[in-house]
Amino acid sequence: MNVAVRHAPGPSIAAAPIRGRIARVEIFHEFAAAEPSWRALERANAVGTPYQRYDFLLLWQRHIGAAAGVTPFIVVGFDSAGSPLLLWPFGRRNVGGLRVLEFLGGKHANFNVALWCRDLAAGITKSEIQDILSRLAGQADALMLINQSLTWRGTSNPFALLPYQVSPNMGYSGALAPDFDALLHARTNAAARKKMRKKERTLAGFGAVRFERASNPADTRRVLDAFFKQKSARMQSQGVPDVFAAPGVRRFIETAATESTSNAHPVLELYALSVDDIVAATLGGIVGGGRFCAMFNSIIPDRFGAESPGEQLIVNLVRACCQRGLSTFDLGIGEARYKNLLCDEAEPLFDSFLALTPAGRLFTVAARAHSTIKRLIKRSPALWSVVRAARRLRAWRASA
Repeated sequence: MNVAVRHAPGPSIAAAPIRGRIARVEIFHEFAAAEPSWRALERANAVGTPYQRYDFLLLWQRHIGAAAGVTPFIVVGFDSAGSPLLLWPFGRRNVGGLRVLEFLGGKHANFNVALWCRDLAAGITKSEIQDILSRLAGQADALMLINQSLTWRGTSNPFALLPYQVSPNMGYSGALAPDFDALLHARTNAAARKKMRKKERTLAGFGAVRFERASNPADTRRVLDAFFKQKSARMQSQGVPDVFAAPGVRRFIETAATESTSNAHPVLELYALSVDDIVAATLGGIVGGGRFCAMFNSIIPDRFGAESPGEQLIVNLVRACCQRGLSTFDLGIGEARYKNLLCDEAEPLFDSFLALTPAGRLFTVAARAHSTIKRLIKRSPALWSVVRAARRLRAWRASA
């Protein structure tokens, strides 16, 4: 494959059937220039997660990415008729003087796949992908592509054709069914369901329990006020950095939950479980391709702990997802006991650390080593317990 690469805003590209392999590649440094191709792929039901949708990443870049020094580096491949076949939503930032490409969305995107026409994803070869990557060397030194799904909606991720390693974390999801009660019986035993009913009754004894989706700016602000307070307290108690405290994050989430997009709906769905006027638990997520993807959640500290309000919120949300006909529900990446209740599938993820220039080789070696060490620690109960104990000690010292 002899691919021509050019850096230009490019013309508007209309959606059309695939007519051949990749004839040219364009690199866009502005969202508006890439939008026609991006929208065309989304309309064509291209392979890709909700985290790679245009509206989500536009808001992320506007409120978080730009302030963090990320420049859009959106790679689009076209066939000979000018129709988009693939779109890699990368961002470029400087790391130690090197130009590194990553998926846009940062820590707020749980899964990364890029966008691929399904026919191309099924037939593209390793050499074709490498040919495109080799032509990016003049603009970047390395790629650091983390939290990639091996498959998405039944299609293999073409980036898995390249060298990769297993990610430190896995994703947790579960298939949904129209009949929620049947689903709950299939995923839990009688003792677990009895315990859940007891917790529901006990929580109701404290006041009127209400499950709701924040549907207006006032409700959104009320729920987000609770979320940020609850999440900050949780992160502080665990002794880990609070990524939600970074500049622009609140504005990103609030905008994503309130502003209508091209499909007349906000990007983010925000839910809460309240007891009278007390927000006991929150959860925010995005939907695409029949799948609800949870982005974040929180529970009120030091109250209602025995009644598991976070678990009750998830049960109510899964019931709602079943009723609206969604096919999959996920609780993102990272291990946690509460995820096993209704998300019975552990999805393996992979990371790609690829050098584009000689200067990028040392960076990728270090990045691979760091990821390997992190994975070994997380997969070892003994080592992971030591890390968590050290974090709690650090948090105690900071509070003292």
